[in-house]
Order: sequence, then C-alpha cells, then structure tokens
Amino acid sequence: MRSARHHTVRCILALLTGLASLACFAAQQGRAQGEARPQFAIRFSLDRPLNAGAAPFVVASSRGLFGAEGLAVATDIAANSPEAIAAVASGASEFALVDLNELIRFRGKAGAPPVKAVFVLFNQSPYAIVARRSRGIRALADIEGKTLGFADGDLSFRLWPALAKANGIRVASVKFNKISAAVREPMLSAGQVDAVAGFSYLSAVNLRDRGVPADDLAVLRYADYGCEAYGFAVIVNPAFASSRPEAVKGFVRAVIGGTQLAINQPERAADEVVSQMDGGSRDLELERLRAVISDNILTGEVRRNGIGGIDPARLERSIDEIGEDFKFEKRPSPADIFDDSFLPPLDSRLIN
Repeated sequence: MRSARHHTVRCILALLTGLASLACFAAQQGRAQGEARPQFAIRFSLDRPLNAGAAPFVVASSRGLFGAEGLAVATDIAANSPEAIAAVASGASEFALVDLNELIRFRGKAGAPPVKAVFVLFNQSPYAIVARRSRGIRALADIEGKTLGFADGDLSFRLWPALAKANGIRVASVKFNKISAAVREPMLSAGQVDAVAGFSYLSAVNLRDRGVPADDLAVLRYADYGCEAYGFAVIVNPAFASSRPEAVKGFVRAVIGGTQLAINQPERAADEVVSQMDGGSRDLELERLRAVISDNILTGEVRRNGIGGIDPARLERSIDEIGEDFKFEKRPSPADIFDDSFLPPLDSRLIN
C-alpha cells in the first residue's frame, strides 16, 4: 500500500511539473508573439515645446508601453492648443495633449467637429498669478492696484475674469501690461511688472532659475482660489476613435502606465525628458516634474477617484467659468467634451 501511494504521489508531482513547464512555455510564446506584434502608426501632438509636464508620454514611449499596445507613436510639436486641436480635428494627428479649457472654447463654436477628450492628465489646471512678495503681493486680493503682465493668447489670463469675480477683485483697479511670452519672466524678475499670469510649473520654476529667491515668490494658483478648471487632457480624432477603439484604449493604458512610472521614479523620468530636449536642464525639469505631480496630477480627487476621468458636475461649473470671458455660439455639455468609454476600470487607474 505504501509503495502504491508513493507511486501515485510521484505521478501527480510529475504531472504538475509537466503542466507548469507547459504553462511557462505558453507564457514565453505569448511574450514572443507580443514582441512581434504589428505596430500601428500614431501621430501625437504636444501643444508646446517638450518639458517635464509631458513626462508620462516620454516615459510611455521610451520604456515600450506604447509598443506593448501595438502602437508606434510619433510626436510632433504644435504652436499652441488651438493648433493641436485643429490637427486632431482634421485627422493630421490621431491624438494631442491640449488644454481642456481650450477644447471647451473650440466645441462652443457652431459646427465644430466633435473632438472629445478621453483622458485628463492634469486634474487641476496649472493657471497661476506669479508675483513678487517684495512688491507687496502675498495673496490674490493684493493684486488690486498692481501691474499684471500677461502674454497674448495666454490661457491662464482668459480665466482671469471668472477668478476675479469669484474672489471679489476690483478688475478696474488692476493695471494690465500685455507682453510677449518670451519676456514675461524677465520683466517680473527685473521689477517691470508686479506679477504675471502663467502656468505655475513654468513661470515659477523659470523665475527661480533666473535667481529670484523662492521666498520672494508668491505663486497664487487659481485652483487655490476656487477655480474649477481641469488642465491638460488627451484628445482624439472622432473618426479614429470610432474605427479603432481598441487603439484608443491602448494609448490611454500606456499613458496611465507612463504616469505611474513618472510619479514613482521622477528622477529617471526627468532624465528621459531632458535626453529629448535641446539644452534642457535636468535639475530644472526635475523640479518642474515634481511640481506638476504634486499640484496638478496627484490631487485629492485623483487619489479618491483614480486618474484620467472627470466629475461631470465640476466640468459643468468650469464651462460656466469660461463663459465669463467667452461667448458660446453653442454651449457645450460635459458629454460634448469628455468620453469616459476608453478609460480602463477604476482599479487600473488608482495611483499609488
């Protein structure tokens, strides 16, 4: 009996070993097939020159996340969000990273193509008033009686009327100085203006790099003063989304993976970004990336609800804010702006 039992046990172990080997072989074969997976060419547009704010896309590309989804992604640089949106609307690009508020303005025009966002990267907009404390500005109310510099077409300045109204700022008391984006930070550092409108992770970091002491900078983020706006989001060409929904889902999955890696390994992510820039500073881009992660990407809402989606009620309120400075020919609804059908399940979007 003992001998028979031992023989039976040996047979079972042999069978299990064989099954394990077969499973291992099948997995290896699957990986090999995955590596040989045909790559579908994708054109992706950024709305500005590369900086650490786009680290998730750089990481997704350099570490093979797009390739694992069967996507060969080529990136180009548009002049601004309107140009990037136009490229997606025309089909010149399948995807673009743009300011969601600019997409709202685009969709608010009669006859606008039905371009939608499918993934929100910046849960809070980077809009900010960046000021010098030494010029008497420590809070938003202190902007009254001061000179505010803004660049032509600056997206943050377009939401200034709503921000001022919500915070009881007397707009007539503020002097506005229209300047070019190239001299925005130099003019503030030289004291030619008291504050500038811009992006917190760009203007503030650039000013510190120009030698303005960190304790002399007041970064008045719109989000801290009640602004509901979302920030950068991935948009997709509607015809492409309809014909290749799995490619859209794969692109989004890769971006989520790249975002997770950039959050967990910011130093390496900054290195990868700088390697693709002309004359980029590793220290500067690392500081920029850390600011983006803490202020714009990894917000309380994202920690609770996962990355990539929107709160329809909040988006509705942000559309109202845009209406303070923009006359809609056809007011868009949240469903006109965002499509959540390409997002993976919540457990795949929770950021650790």
